[in-house]
Amino acid sequence: MDTDAVGSEGYSPLKELRLEIEVKEGTFSLCFWLYLTSSTTFPVTIIQQVFSDISESAPFLVIDDNKRIHMLPVLLLHEEAPETGNINSWTEVPHATVDFEFLLEKWVHVGCEVCPDHIQLQINGEIVGEKSLCSLLNKESGSSHLKKLTLANVGGDGKSVQGYVHNFEIFPIITSIKDCHLKCPPLKLSIDESSVSEIEEESDGVWGIVGGKASCRRNFSLDVVLSDAFGQPVDKENEVFASLLYADTGAPVENTADDEAPLLASYDGIEFSSCERPSKLLLGRASFKLKISQLSSKCDNRLFLISFCVPKLGNYPFLEAYSRPIRCISRSRNTRVSTLVWKRSTALHCHSLSQSSAMDDRSLDLQHSSHEAQANPLMKRFRLGQDKTSVSVKADPTIEQPDEECNSHVRTANQVENGFPTSLDGRSANFIEAEDSPSDSESIGEGKSPLNSMASRRNPISDMTIFKYCLASLAERSLMLKEIATFASGKEISELANHVSLYSGCSHHGNQILLAKRLIKDGTNLWKVMSPNNHHIPWENAVYEIEEQFMKIASCCSRSLSPQDLNLLRRIAGCQEYLTQENFEKLWCWLYPVAFIISRDWINPIWNSTSPKWIEGFITKEEAESSLQGPTGFQEPGTFILRFPTSRSWPHPDAGNLVVSYVGNDYKLHHRLLSMHHVYGSGDNRVDVKPLQDMLLAEPELSRLGRIIRSH
Repeated sequence: MDTDAVGSEGYSPLKELRLEIEVKEGTFSLCFWLYLTSSTTFPVTIIQQVFSDISESAPFLVIDDNKRIHMLPVLLLHEEAPETGNINSWTEVPHATVDFEFLLEKWVHVGCEVCPDHIQLQINGEIVGEKSLCSLLNKESGSSHLKKLTLANVGGDGKSVQGYVHNFEIFPIITSIKDCHLKCPPLKLSIDESSVSEIEEESDGVWGIVGGKASCRRNFSLDVVLSDAFGQPVDKENEVFASLLYADTGAPVENTADDEAPLLASYDGIEFSSCERPSKLLLGRASFKLKISQLSSKCDNRLFLISFCVPKLGNYPFLEAYSRPIRCISRSRNTRVSTLVWKRSTALHCHSLSQSSAMDDRSLDLQHSSHEAQANPLMKRFRLGQDKTSVSVKADPTIEQPDEECNSHVRTANQVENGFPTSLDGRSANFIEAEDSPSDSESIGEGKSPLNSMASRRNPISDMTIFKYCLASLAERSLMLKEIATFASGKEISELANHVSLYSGCSHHGNQILLAKRLIKDGTNLWKVMSPNNHHIPWENAVYEIEEQFMKIASCCSRSLSPQDLNLLRRIAGCQEYLTQENFEKLWCWLYPVAFIISRDWINPIWNSTSPKWIEGFITKEEAESSLQGPTGFQEPGTFILRFPTSRSWPHPDAGNLVVSYVGNDYKLHHRLLSMHHVYGSGDNRVDVKPLQDMLLAEPELSRLGRIIRSH
């Protein structure tokens, strides 16, 4: 072999793997990325050692029926090497193995070092299995007799392994392969479920989407991420295509009876067939705003799924992503019975949060002993007998995932087509009465509203409205608050916040209601300034006005938004070159609660702090995890990063709150949500507390501030 290494870049089916090695002194090393599909059954032989000159072969790499990977001695070097072509013969042979469960549909890096006296197996550059083979050496053949060896997947076990390899490298000498997995990692396409909005998750886990005729179907949105094997977004300028398939067969769904494409992509209010309008990847992420025109009821009640692919990168299963099964219906179904049960247990959890005194898998309280000033009357009502002021950090293992937490499904709350009050035209929101639900053939807009007569009577907000708000989804709550804010007084909104907090058992809900009037007013005024004619505007023109308003609300004169901050806002908005009113509302309902929290005396100093930089800006969960993990493994236990969760938008009760992402003593990543409800007090009502940074560092599992490592 003339070169130090021979590589096969790109992706190849495992069954086509066949590489010849010129061996020196019975020594060589190799490494490669391996991906096995879900159809793989175990045990399987991944690689055989083939000796063409003597027509013999034997297993080299084997995955057993417990999904453990094993590396076996070379046939001609060792007396007790496995029998040729028999996968079961290796079990009694000394071999190298690692305590690692091989996962399907995941890229795994495998490294092997072979010497006459020992073999070594590495997984993902870290996990090592080693076996001494000195006693097994074949004295008759000797290592010098072995000149050529072919490694291949030849199906010696009689099974066809469905898998792929990437960046297969062979070295004729023992060399360090520990860091080889860092070079040229393979890619994978996936759906970021934290970005999903306007989709109901039904009790069986199926996505419920309102579709059908043009007057009834609704927009829903989600993001698709192209990342490497380490979860880092990959900035490749490619297009992602979406198509609608049958979940049971994978066949394309037919056009409707009106010859309309089953899956539609919306751009600037215009619908196109999704096949005609792919979405471009921007910093590794493609945003889709889709509608489904075909109904499950028109297709024998079959379920659908959405397939995403990047044709220019190749037709591989790891470069395809599939949604959950979808049931497309003509209107929203009432699924609130199970939701109410979930909320009830969660409300109890919210009450118990402030009673723990240590960080664990349930909660973390940052306690201090400062005396209270005059407490906020609304907050005082929910102190539950506590004598100490605390900021609760709630465990949330799926902090970026849509969930029910203290209310219902997490959506970007403003992703409703009616927009701010200026676009409501004085009409009431459409809420379906439980006892007066329309039939399947009726439009979603034909229900009656409990608010129809509220504006004219100017009476206090009814108990029915409060009850419906507590049970509603975030999108429905957003509509209700946008209408209520047009006629209700500040006192009435305060009473609504009070009652919702009481009935839901969690005061966080009330905080978002108290923000409603100012959030809607400021957002409406800002959009009028940016777009007097209510037309879409270039993103580059909008960012200056958005940044100026953010700094004003956040009371920060010294710190502006960085390019990375603006890129994340753009992704939250779901826009590309142009910003529509709908895009702006999505952005504003996330940004306003964040700016409001930053403006509080308790948070403002750490936002403005540059040395150290306690909050480095707007980052995603993936960026925080990547920075805490780093290219060579996890950072020291206790390292933490503060971030604003991108999945929490008004009127979500946790909108604007901070999340602590940190490395635990178990060398695992944890995410804890800081409960900031008492920082809404200010001035005479503000509670004197210790600086947040002091309270964080006082916690036993938080010891040092981490830094964000961005890929360029």
